[in-house]
Amino acid sequence: MHCPLVRWYSRGRGRMRQPVRARVLSGWGCSRCCFSSRSALRCSDVRVPKQFVAELRNVSFAYEGARCWALREVEFQVGRGEMVVVMGASGAGKSTLTKLLNRTIPGFQRGELRGEVWLFGQKCEHETVADFAGRVGLVAQDFEAQLFSSAVEHEVAFGLEQLGVPWREMVDRVRAALAAVGLAGFEDRDPATLSGGEKQRLAIAAVLAMEPELLVLDEPTTDLDPAGKEEVLGVISRLRTHGRTLVVVEHETIAAEMADRIVLLCQGRVVAAGTPAEVLRDVALLEHVGVRPPDLAVLARRMRWAAVPRDVEEAVSVLVRSGVPTRAAAAGADRSPRSSVGEIVLAARDVTVQYADAPAPALEQVNVELRAGEFVALLGQNGSGKTTLAKCLSGLLAPQAGTVHVKGQPIVDLSPQRRATLVGYVFQNPDHQIFADRVYDEIAFGPRQVGLPAPEVHERVQEALAAAALIERADDDPFWLNKGERQRLAVASLLALRPEVLLLDEPTTGLDAREQRQVMDLVSALHRTGMTVVMITHTAWLVAEFAERVLLLHRARLVFDGPTTDLFARDDLLECARFRVPPAVQLGRRLGFAVRGIQELLDVLESRGVEQP
Repeated sequence: MHCPLVRWYSRGRGRMRQPVRARVLSGWGCSRCCFSSRSALRCSDVRVPKQFVAELRNVSFAYEGARCWALREVEFQVGRGEMVVVMGASGAGKSTLTKLLNRTIPGFQRGELRGEVWLFGQKCEHETVADFAGRVGLVAQDFEAQLFSSAVEHEVAFGLEQLGVPWREMVDRVRAALAAVGLAGFEDRDPATLSGGEKQRLAIAAVLAMEPELLVLDEPTTDLDPAGKEEVLGVISRLRTHGRTLVVVEHETIAAEMADRIVLLCQGRVVAAGTPAEVLRDVALLEHVGVRPPDLAVLARRMRWAAVPRDVEEAVSVLVRSGVPTRAAAAGADRSPRSSVGEIVLAARDVTVQYADAPAPALEQVNVELRAGEFVALLGQNGSGKTTLAKCLSGLLAPQAGTVHVKGQPIVDLSPQRRATLVGYVFQNPDHQIFADRVYDEIAFGPRQVGLPAPEVHERVQEALAAAALIERADDDPFWLNKGERQRLAVASLLALRPEVLLLDEPTTGLDAREQRQVMDLVSALHRTGMTVVMITHTAWLVAEFAERVLLLHRARLVFDGPTTDLFARDDLLECARFRVPPAVQLGRRLGFAVRGIQELLDVLESRGVEQP
């Protein structure tokens, strides 16, 4: 029996007669697997329920016209009452797996399907989405695409109407579903007026109202700010507590920590599975499949601890017992802004923006000065005004009051061509600014528009392609690229204009750990050349590792402007932004080290002679 490595071996025509121990072959792979290693994930305590709600038996699937398999020889089971989290890099096959569970594949998306799909003890052959509409609920990755009604209660009632549920029962189910996700009292609200977290919870409520036996959530926290993530994770936690059967696809490990089992996918194959304690401690495996490992797991591996600390407090206790001094001792690393920053390149003075029909200003008397060579993080909850400020700074939006100056000149007085050579803006969704038929032409568009001669255009395009690691894709259609590559393409198209300031609106949203690192390596390289970088983000480790300075917006006002370490010491402001400092940074603070992230913490511990057991 070949990969997947962790499988639940069955006896007698593929049916489980008794729970058996999950096993891992030597290393992570075999001659047919996508990779191998000396280290093996040990899942000796995993028990799989006898009664499966869903089961994939040796399933492979290739989309129509595709040159490779999206899923390959997948064995996957979900027991009744289980919460299973599926993780892996972009393109690993996670969304494809979820579509098999509700018959979207092969019902709506055609391709070649091999193996067997079983739902509720029934082998699926000719069944359609409609046959399981009331039993399997899927909340897709793009949750906003599922919302279309003019009122919250109508959105939740829609599925029930299609099932022919009696009116009185429908009313009860709508109320119960909204209460379950914390949206009671929102019945008459227009979904378009809800925050990102509220919209995601509404999408979940619309599926919950149909009382599915299996609920599938495809990356439910993607695109949400910290507050929205907490709201959705709270819903998932409550559903798990009440015994719901859940399959959750995630890039991040927060949701995975509350699962019964984690399944890792790599290049369409299941490569490992086990409890959170087992899977999340295997740092090398997580990194290989494109999942960012928890800070404390990285620390435990480096220190060769037998177990991963449950939280920061336990890690502090272990380190103190190892002889590490507490806060009163060591001075932290210097995290103040670089002394090499230069003149003011961009300034906003008393900027106020009021959108039509909005009840309150999007920005109110905001003052910001940005200097050459700075790396600044722009933080705040959804709706706080971050994107509005970025658009004002780039000249894409004119404020109703106040002024924006670039290099001492009013930005409104500059031509679009001149602005483009001074300030570049990368949209949150790269697809909103990509339009050419070739990657080369996408990058060349800007230099051509500002009138550069053809030889210089070619030189700049080649330079940008090399910086973004896209040379091999120069002649491809941009929409053949994955999202991480398209994000790098969006940055490269601005790089060819050589702006002095680069504004990035959540550049890593929806990317896996490997893609995030590739994008940030590119941005960091540009910053090292002296470019000023302003990055909107909700991702804590990016702020800690890259930003020297933070601007924090709250309810349209700038409430903090200063060094990153100063913000991390302000619990009141962190709570205001619902921002969670990375565990490595928390741990460093407790020990008296001002560190940017886990690698810097490890370096500090090593430099201070902390002994490994």
